[in-house]
Amino acid sequence: MARITLGTQVYDALRDLLIAGELAPGERLSLRTVAERLGTSMMPAREAVSRLVADEALEVLPNRAVRVPVITLGKFRELTRVRIAVEGFAAAEAARACRPDDLAVIRGHDAAFRHEVRADAPDLERAMRANRDLHFAVYAAAGLPSLVAIVEGLWLRIGPVLNLDMRSSPRRLAEGGAAAHHARLVAALAVGDAEGARAALAADIAGSAAFIETTGRLAP
Repeated sequence: MARITLGTQVYDALRDLLIAGELAPGERLSLRTVAERLGTSMMPAREAVSRLVADEALEVLPNRAVRVPVITLGKFRELTRVRIAVEGFAAAEAARACRPDDLAVIRGHDAAFRHEVRADAPDLERAMRANRDLHFAVYAAAGLPSLVAIVEGLWLRIGPVLNLDMRSSPRRLAEGGAAAHHARLVAALAVGDAEGARAALAADIAGSAAFIETTGRLAP
C-alpha cells in the first residue's frame, strides 16, 4: 500500500474545502492560517498550497500572499460551458452504467437536498453538501475514474463561486429549479435515458450559472 505523505493529506483537505465552496473568491490565505485550520505544520501547508497554485485553484499575489482566485465573468462562462460538456457527458455515461446500488445512493442525496428545499428554515450548508454529493455520486456511477478526476479539477476552480448561488438565501434554494432538475436527472438514470440525464444535468448547471451572473459579484 502506498504511503500518503502529510503534504498530500493537507492538499486533499484544502482541495475539499475549495470544491465544497467553503473558501470564498478573493479570500486570502497564509501558510500559518492553513496550517492552523488543518492542524498541521508549515512545511506540509506550503507543499499543499504550491500544488494548488499549480492546479490554478489558488494564486500567488505580487506581495507573495496567496488567495482564492476572483473569477471574471468571461472565465466563469468558459468554465460553465466546459462543465456542461464534461459533466453532461458524465451524466450520460452514468445512465448507461448505473447499478441499483448506485441509484440508491443518488436517490438518498436527492432526498436530503429536497428535504432542505422544503424546510421552513433550510440548512444551507446541508443543502450544498447534498447537492455536491448528488453530483459526484452521479459522476462516480459512470465508472470512469479519469472522468471523475477531470470533474474534480473543474470544481476546484468553480467551487468557491458556487457558494454565491446556494448560500445566497433560503428563498433562492426553493426557487432556483435545482430540485426539479435533480428529479429529472434521477428519473433519467433510473430508466437508462442517457440523453435525458445529460439534458437535466446541463439545465441544472445552466440555471445555477444564470443566477450567479445576476449577483454582480463576478469580476468584469
